[in-house]
Amino acid sequence: MSVNVVRFEYQNENRWGVVRQGRIVPISGRYETTGELIRQVSREQLARLEGDALEMSQVRLLSPVTRNQQFVCQGANYRQHMIESGMDPDAKHYNMIFTKASSCIVAADSDLVKPRQVRFLDYEIELGLVLARDITGPVKVDAHNLHEFVAGLVIVNDYSARDIQIPQMQFYKGKSFRTFGPVGPHLCLLDATDMRYLQQLQLRLTVNDRPRQSDSTANLVHGPAETLSELSAVHDFCVGDLIATGTPSGCALAIPSPAKQRLAAALLPEAVKWKAFLKAQEARSDFYLKNGDVVQATIRSADGVIDLGTQRNVVVGEV
Repeated sequence: MSVNVVRFEYQNENRWGVVRQGRIVPISGRYETTGELIRQVSREQLARLEGDALEMSQVRLLSPVTRNQQFVCQGANYRQHMIESGMDPDAKHYNMIFTKASSCIVAADSDLVKPRQVRFLDYEIELGLVLARDITGPVKVDAHNLHEFVAGLVIVNDYSARDIQIPQMQFYKGKSFRTFGPVGPHLCLLDATDMRYLQQLQLRLTVNDRPRQSDSTANLVHGPAETLSELSAVHDFCVGDLIATGTPSGCALAIPSPAKQRLAAALLPEAVKWKAFLKAQEARSDFYLKNGDVVQATIRSADGVIDLGTQRNVVVGEV
């Protein structure tokens, strides 16, 4: 049985609590990081937690993934998103991995600050995996032991400055501005029987109440078990670290087909090529985020058993 946990500020203290019927039952003790909570308090204990509940209006929700945790991401992990990103899904057989700065992690309802120099600000709803154990060497993860490695799930929005990410080939810089990584509101802790839902979750994102992204995790190209097995041979992880699993199609970004890209690379000088790219994005400016836009994101199962809450970010200009 899944348990939804939140991190919040109440009476000038940061606390953790279990969400029940729209209210919060505080967890006793102080856990400074996501990893500490997962290590020290079991999901079974939280499922049995009792006590006086707080109203949501009494608290300020924080990100359930703390900034000391690693923020690792998968790119182009849905077939249609590969196509709109200018990739050939039948030729790309590798798992694209990059990182975001943990300093971009903010609460699910935080304002999204649009830097002055960014023209093309994009959204990317993603399912986030929060790790249950340290990984310090190669491991084989499959459907039978996935629950030993994944503690829970969160919503992530991988906001991206496309005019920095693409022309400069700077994924880290283009995706790591402060506020570019809202997480939560819920950390949904899972047991072994809940793992089947990792292939049954519906992702939806709207901008100003208009649908932009909608897909199912059934369409992930590289699933959690495969990804954890691959990354374990490369990278150390700690309990509480975050892996964002990629975004569906529907982003503002549009890139020419692989054939057109090859033609441009062969015939156009570098400066001309990127000028053409920026001109193409300018033609799609209505899709990119502007000051005052409201972005909402949800991830849940059709039967309602898994519900990661709702993210809501208002775009504001840098002061």
